[in-house]
Amino acid sequence: MAVRPIKIMGDPVLHSPAAPVDEVTDDIRVLVADMFETMDAAPGVGLAAPQVGVALRIFVYSHLDDDEHPWRGVVINPELWVSPSVPGEPDPDLESEGCLSFPGERFPLRRAERAMLTGTDLEGEHVWVQVEGWRARILQHEFDHLDGIIYIDRVDDADWKTAQKIARKRGWGRPGCSWMPGEDDLEA
Repeated sequence: MAVRPIKIMGDPVLHSPAAPVDEVTDDIRVLVADMFETMDAAPGVGLAAPQVGVALRIFVYSHLDDDEHPWRGVVINPELWVSPSVPGEPDPDLESEGCLSFPGERFPLRRAERAMLTGTDLEGEHVWVQVEGWRARILQHEFDHLDGIIYIDRVDDADWKTAQKIARKRGWGRPGCSWMPGEDDLEA
């Protein structure tokens, strides 16, 4: 297992739909182990394969809720269904997100309150996850990465403009930008 560099906004792998996984091979198993290690080192609550430069439809997730019940897994070739989003402005205190591919920043974003996800795991077994609240937000955020969408692509116009200014100032928005969890001094 190894920590991998995380791609930053502007790298083409983050802005294109990822390909389905045809077969779970030893290379896929190593990738997933590396993704868990990278996510934990960042630290993050989710990580999609495109974020480590691999354009495949895989993501990992991990979250401890208030009762400290672990929620951790991998989904390969996921399909996602969400409840309708409530219209209106997102609450900046309750609905802000960060992203390891736009590190150190958080912006409010309205997401669906409930999500259901299906796919397979590393053993080829069917995965079915139905969650709400923060966990639903995690699934939606990571699923977006598989479709070439970064959360800042979804924020309101004012926050999008702020994000673009931050990206320019930091030299992001171009191919090849990445950071290494545990080595670089960045927070998401």
